[in-house]
Amino acid sequence: MEADYISTNVLDFAEATYLSLISVNSRGVIEFVNPAACSLFGYARDELVGQPITIIVPERMRGAHLAGFTRVAKGEQPNLGGRTVEVFALKKNGVEFPIEITLSVWEGRRGHCAGAVIRDISERREREARLLRLASQDTLTGLYNKHQFMALLQDTLMAGRSAAAALIDLDGFKEVNDTHGHAVGDSLLQAVGVRLSYLLSADVPLARLGGDEFAVLFPASEATEVDGEVRAILHAFRKPFTLGPLSLDLSASAGVALAPQHGVDADELLASADFALYRAKAAAAGSFRIFEPSMRSEAQARRALRDELRRALRDNELKMFYQPQVDLRTSRITGFEALIRWAHPVRGLMSPAAFLPALEQSALALDIGWWTLEEAASMAARLNRGGGDYKVSVNLFPAQFRALNLCDKIESALRDHALRSDLLELEVTEQIALADDDRTFETFAAIRDMGVGVAFDDFGTGFASLSSLQRFPLTTLKIDKAFVGGLEHKSSNAAIIRALVAMSSDLGLDTIAEGIETEAQADALLEMGCPSGQGYRYGRPMPAEDVLALAT
Repeated sequence: MEADYISTNVLDFAEATYLSLISVNSRGVIEFVNPAACSLFGYARDELVGQPITIIVPERMRGAHLAGFTRVAKGEQPNLGGRTVEVFALKKNGVEFPIEITLSVWEGRRGHCAGAVIRDISERREREARLLRLASQDTLTGLYNKHQFMALLQDTLMAGRSAAAALIDLDGFKEVNDTHGHAVGDSLLQAVGVRLSYLLSADVPLARLGGDEFAVLFPASEATEVDGEVRAILHAFRKPFTLGPLSLDLSASAGVALAPQHGVDADELLASADFALYRAKAAAAGSFRIFEPSMRSEAQARRALRDELRRALRDNELKMFYQPQVDLRTSRITGFEALIRWAHPVRGLMSPAAFLPALEQSALALDIGWWTLEEAASMAARLNRGGGDYKVSVNLFPAQFRALNLCDKIESALRDHALRSDLLELEVTEQIALADDDRTFETFAAIRDMGVGVAFDDFGTGFASLSSLQRFPLTTLKIDKAFVGGLEHKSSNAAIIRALVAMSSDLGLDTIAEGIETEAQADALLEMGCPSGQGYRYGRPMPAEDVLALAT
């Protein structure tokens, strides 16, 4: 009676459990299935009982299963006995799916029998596949991520195969994010991934390393082998990216490093490509460079200089000097241009030309830029505390102009120092003015709406067009010292200055000539109608204490 009771309970358990249970005899014929197994495989009970176990085994695996049952029938101990393994099974509709199976073997009344506890692990396999994709794929673009790209690169180098690593960086991507938002930026990155995928062969690994930087692994050992491929990629960026109603024009720059010449492991090769990319971006948008050993030493020196500058900002080694600006008719000081200097503890007082280039493409440029703005506003407030009317101008870094909080920073400086807005002027170079787009115009307009002046520095030395002067709400045009320096000897310089002064006057702009060193230059400029100037004739850049003493 007790055995019958136990047997009944076991059967009840088998019928109720969510685990799929199947037992077969020594011939591999199914003798028992529970409802969970029937549901799992899509059969009714009478469709399975009496059938060979191979009914639920994919055809390609049936031979191995039959061989195993044959060994069990002969009394051999099965290799899978008591172990949990993962295999594929077959549903009634012909769909294969992964299962986890634990096999048990025993001696029954009619010989050896086997039973299996089976679980569908499809969802687990999908989760694992997703995790694997996350470990190797960039979630935004579906391309390889940096981890996977580095692994592929390292495997290639370890195998001794030739390779070229190309880093591709979008020019102006930050401006897209700042202007249109990160959702548009993400869509642009996805579009770039698609375009690059179409350009490259399926066997050429392509990855997004992060931000707007992509990487390609070419099977090449010479620069000539990869030159055409990289040029084709950069050329493809000449076609605008259409994102809904937006049409975005942007270029890309690239840096290339070859193995093993430029790196014997993945980290070294990618670092070499990064040095080349930096050089390409510094040259011009849409450029590419092949790595050269000198780039590494230059980059290391630049990085070391940036580290020093970061310390210098923290330790108050950066100083603002001020050069007088005068009314050429009376030689009366009307204002000062704020100029940064570095009081280096070893090298002495350094001019900006010696260290500012190291700030290109560095976040430190913003920190130093905001510091210069604060210092200039503070000096303007101190100069005019007794009711004076001295204007202080300060150069804006390109990184500041691109920053979304520029206007907030300007308003904060005016408010913190209780400074009249017309006593502060911001100088911009043509690198900023050439970004002739709506956002640039809106930023200029917002600055002018505050009452702050905007001066165009070094006009005439580059590619800025006359339309820039008409379009943007400027207050001052500064004539570069390169024209003033040859004024006495070159009639062409005089003609250019005369035209610039007339044009500036017609546009209602103030005009300041830079680099005046002699009385003859000052007289010539005054005769041409130039009202203001600055240069060594009127004073060299001087520390704040000397400026305050001079102005009182």
